[in-house]
Amino acid sequence: MTARAYEYQHVVGFEETNLVGNVYYVNYVRWQGRCREMFLKELVPELLADIRSDLKLFTQKVECEYIAEITAFDDLVIRMSLAALGQTTLELTFEYWCERPEGSQLVGRGLQRIACMRGPNGHTQPTRVPEPLVKALLPFMSDAVAQR
Repeated sequence: MTARAYEYQHVVGFEETNLVGNVYYVNYVRWQGRCREMFLKELVPELLADIRSDLKLFTQKVECEYIAEITAFDDLVIRMSLAALGQTTLELTFEYWCERPEGSQLVGRGLQRIACMRGPNGHTQPTRVPEPLVKALLPFMSDAVAQR
C-alpha cells in the first residue's frame, strides 16, 4: 500500500480478545469503522451535520484478511486509503500494523465499499459522494487510484 494513508492508533484491550488470548476477529471490522469515524471527525467535521440530517454512508461490502495474531496491549496503527471513487460510491482499504520493539508488522488487511444515500429510512436514493468528503479523501489515494 502507499505511504498516503490516514492513521488511527489503537491499543488492544482485554475485552477485544477471546478465551485463547488473541484478538477476536470481529474487532478488525470494528476498527475499520472506528478509523472511518475518526477520519470524518478530524478531517471532515462539516459532514457530520449532513449525516445527522439525511446523508447516509451505507457499508455495502466489508473484507478482512488476518495475517498474524495480536493480543491485549498490542499497539496498532490502522492505515486507511482511498482505493476507488465513483459518483455515488467509494472504496477504502485498511492495513493493520502492530508496533513491536523489533519494528512494525503487518497483521491484517481490509476493505470497505461505501454507498452514499439520501432520504428517509426505507426510501433512500443514491446521491453523489459529497464534495467535502472527496476533498478530504484525495490526499489519501492509493497509488493505483493516483495513477489512473
